Amino acid sequence: MEDEVDRLVAAWRRERPDLDVDPLEVLSRVSRLARHLDRARRIAFAEHALEPWEFDVLTALRRAGQPYQLSPGQLLTQTLVTSGTMTNRIDRLAKKGLVARQPDPNDRRGVLVRLTDEGRDRADSALAGLLAQERAILAELSTAQRSELAALLRQLTAPFDNVPS
Repeated sequence: MEDEVDRLVAAWRRERPDLDVDPLEVLSRVSRLARHLDRARRIAFAEHALEPWEFDVLTALRRAGQPYQLSPGQLLTQTLVTSGTMTNRIDRLAKKGLVARQPDPNDRRGVLVRLTDEGRDRADSALAGLLAQERAILAELSTAQRSELAALLRQLTAPFDNVPS
């Protein structure tokens, strides 16, 4: 079965036989897959009236477990955005009733961001929708192939995720 990357690589091999274009075989497919995943995410989240960034914040809180709260700093770490961006996001989610700010009992100057019941329900239903989309994308692979692909991708991404700060 041929795909668009096969055609792209063949064209480069014909036009630039002096270059090793083998990396395109993998990374162009990863890039194309990322675009398909982005579309699938947007569809799944739109069905639950969420933007991708809203899902990211809500699910970070949801994964924290009971009582579903984190400091803004912890949210920054998990969502990889700036402090100003996070403040804006928390404000917008609070306005929608999906999160609430509360004083940090361990730090008089601190605040905690807590997931509301509506926020938890929306995060849970959007996650279920996302997983259905992702299962459909992976449907052509066997369980063993999915495991092998996950291990190979982990090997590629781990060095980026484990860079000392």
